[in-house]
Amino acid sequence: MPIPAPLAGALMMALAAAAFSIMHAGIRHLSLTGEMHPFEVAFFRVFFGFVALAPVFMRQGWAPLRTGKLKLFALRGALNAAAMLMFFYSLSITPLATVAALGFTAPLFATLLAMLLLGEVVRLRRWTAILVGFAGALIILRPGIVEVGFGPLLVIGSSVVWAVALMVIKVLTRTESSVTITAYASIFLAPVALVAAAPYWTWPGLEALAILAGLGILGTVAQTAMNQSFKLADASAVLPMDFSKLIWAAAIGFVMFGEVPDLWTWVGGALIFASATYIGIRESRLRRQPVAAPAVDPVAASEDKPGRA
Repeated sequence: MPIPAPLAGALMMALAAAAFSIMHAGIRHLSLTGEMHPFEVAFFRVFFGFVALAPVFMRQGWAPLRTGKLKLFALRGALNAAAMLMFFYSLSITPLATVAALGFTAPLFATLLAMLLLGEVVRLRRWTAILVGFAGALIILRPGIVEVGFGPLLVIGSSVVWAVALMVIKVLTRTESSVTITAYASIFLAPVALVAAAPYWTWPGLEALAILAGLGILGTVAQTAMNQSFKLADASAVLPMDFSKLIWAAAIGFVMFGEVPDLWTWVGGALIFASATYIGIRESRLRRQPVAAPAVDPVAASEDKPGRA
């Protein structure tokens, strides 16, 4: 008996959330052991991501690299590299649950930028959702009450830069294929990540190399599952499962690193997630209308494409 599409979509999103969380834990583990700097981990993540594209080039040759938008791809690559390096470094100094909770802010920044740069109309309900989401971030950070750590600020900064990159991606999707966009992401990300990693370079041992290859596979599985979830079902059916990232992060953080997220992380994370989910569902409905303002894809905004992980 076939699984209903909404349930299948929700299960795929749950798989993506688990894979992303395990990948983030692997990045944190490699960084905390001192064997590899986060920037070097970022380079190998991009490298193995590019290797995963090999079957595509074997079938299609160099056709996916034909484009007239090389400058835009370079801009997107620079933005993605900045977001990725900030995100990876934050994983080395920030509890996993905090990273997961603050990572939900990306769609909020993307919605604001879509209004400013792409002319999208944001009305009262989405403004309310944005304010609720940022209130959740403040609950987690609690500036003036506790010292705001550098790690959480890096997560927020990564979300902002990633949101800007999404605006460039939105423009590129009008003329370029998804394969072309993915390929050029790796092409431009790899040298930037290599330059950032060079001062800290140490050759990984076999065990670390195996973990890095596993991270590349997990990233591919997570992105594929996330994309498939939105093909199978509406955003309203699949986005709630994205909250399981916070649950996975808390569980893995406790087992692997002895991290116990406080109540404020759960409350703030829930508020951020609820607002981001509402925005995603709202934008999904707007895109189905005959005349709708351009909207940013909540799939891309909500999590880790190559620029974030």
